[in-house]
Amino acid sequence: EPGGTPAAESIRGILLDPANTGLDDRAEAVLFAASRGDHAARVIRPALQRGDIVISDRFMDSSVAYQGVGRDLGLEQVAELSLWATGGLRPDLTILLDVDPQIGLARVVGPDRLESEPLDWHRRVRQGFLDIAASDPDRYLVLDASRPAEDLAVEITVVVEGLVQDA
Repeated sequence: EPGGTPAAESIRGILLDPANTGLDDRAEAVLFAASRGDHAARVIRPALQRGDIVISDRFMDSSVAYQGVGRDLGLEQVAELSLWATGGLRPDLTILLDVDPQIGLARVVGPDRLESEPLDWHRRVRQGFLDIAASDPDRYLVLDASRPAEDLAVEITVVVEGLVQDA
């Protein structure tokens, strides 16, 4: 995400292409919402209607952090845009793999348009994620992503299995 359908993948190309540096902040937010809306309508909702469990790499909270906080467009406005685009879909659980932006960016090979933003911007985005998670702790699992991947996988599995069993 963005992506997951042909149209959403086309939008992803626009959003992440470094050639589009300088894209208007509001246009960026609308494009993310459009991609998310198509993905929700064509992939997520049908899966949920079948009774499937849906796991997504990023969803609306990413836009709230990246565009709402990082681009200073406002948390509420960006959240409402995403909720409108998806017909009100909200994740039951959001797993936030938290890492210092300097460490995270050092892991990137061939940075895209967003990964190329200045370190201070990434710090604002990270703090936005942490603030969003703190405001809704029952829906968030915040994990220190500097820990070994195997340890993170075990902890995530335990939490997700518990959530599924409770459903």
